[in-house]
Amino acid sequence: MYPLSIALAIDAKEVQREVQACLKPLPVRVVIEQEAGDLAPFLDKVERVRPDVMLLDISKRREPLEEVVRAARGAAPEAMIIALHTSADAETILASLRAGVNEFLYPPLEDNLRKALERRSDECSRKRGGQIQGGKTMAFFSAKGGCGATTIAIHVAVELGRHERKVLLADLDMDSGLISFLLKTKSPYSILDAVNNLYRLDASYWKALVSNGIPNLDIIPAPSTVAAKQQVMQEQLRTVLGFVRSQYDCTIVDLGRNVNRLALEVLEEIDEACLVTTLEIPALHQAKQIVQTLLDSGYGKNRIRLILNRVPKRMDVTPEELERMLGVPIHCMLPNDFPALYECYAEGRLLPRTSTLGKHITRITAKLAGIEEEQKKGKFSFFG
Repeated sequence: MYPLSIALAIDAKEVQREVQACLKPLPVRVVIEQEAGDLAPFLDKVERVRPDVMLLDISKRREPLEEVVRAARGAAPEAMIIALHTSADAETILASLRAGVNEFLYPPLEDNLRKALERRSDECSRKRGGQIQGGKTMAFFSAKGGCGATTIAIHVAVELGRHERKVLLADLDMDSGLISFLLKTKSPYSILDAVNNLYRLDASYWKALVSNGIPNLDIIPAPSTVAAKQQVMQEQLRTVLGFVRSQYDCTIVDLGRNVNRLALEVLEEIDEACLVTTLEIPALHQAKQIVQTLLDSGYGKNRIRLILNRVPKRMDVTPEELERMLGVPIHCMLPNDFPALYECYAEGRLLPRTSTLGKHITRITAKLAGIEEEQKKGKFSFFG
């Protein structure tokens, strides 16, 4: 277990005794300890010390929980926030998780608190070691609307399933998620159901949320337009992604278009970010801006996969010129096969693997996932 620094703000004596008994044998260091009555001085200390974990007693709090969690998150954005209560009340639990806490615990604490700290310890260990363990996670997003990220994400996910990988296709495009429509999924549930029920999130509950029907592929849709208006806490989505990483060999995430604040937070749980752009001037401009935003946020250049879509047979610029302009290497290029794609979607089916674009998606999947290609490449390849 990786050593953790912990801040305590607890009023209830019985809860305090249980917490101290649980922490005593663990490799943790309590850096702040006080009563939970006045949180202002506690959060001032938290902002200076930046502990790995905050344990907050909420059993006697009068102010709105959202305000408490927002203030705590502002003081230490990366800390795990564990809400403590003297009893288990379903309404309080749900309100706490919606407010953005990572865990809600009540007596007896020992086993559940230890497990929560072990999860946080594993997360800290992976981040400090520069590694994220579990199944591989790849996110697809377009430089601007209409570049084709959703189409590529869908076909890559299906192709991975053909290689006997256990795959999840997750639609996190909260503005206009289309995966459910394009794949004709029947599930009434969405990623918001997982976010709103973190306290129930296990393999059995998750299985009830996802759609399937395509071999080795599960699908979790984006919420409906109305439901998507609910504000989603970044930490909650990251918790869900951390969970699904343990359930699948590969997770394909559709982040929609451009990069917003939510996407930037989610990318911390993503192994590779696949930015899809076309050769249109506005798309290339946006792609350059996005690449710079990712680099400025600390996302590694070696984790960005630039995909050029709808590439004509003759290009006005060379791949080398594009790479210099955009600041990252071109991972691969896909040809323009819009008529075939339009026909498939009009008929409610996916591209056949034997089509021109289907063959290239098979190759891009092999390259992204490190799978040996089943067929030999021809003399000419779109791959850089």
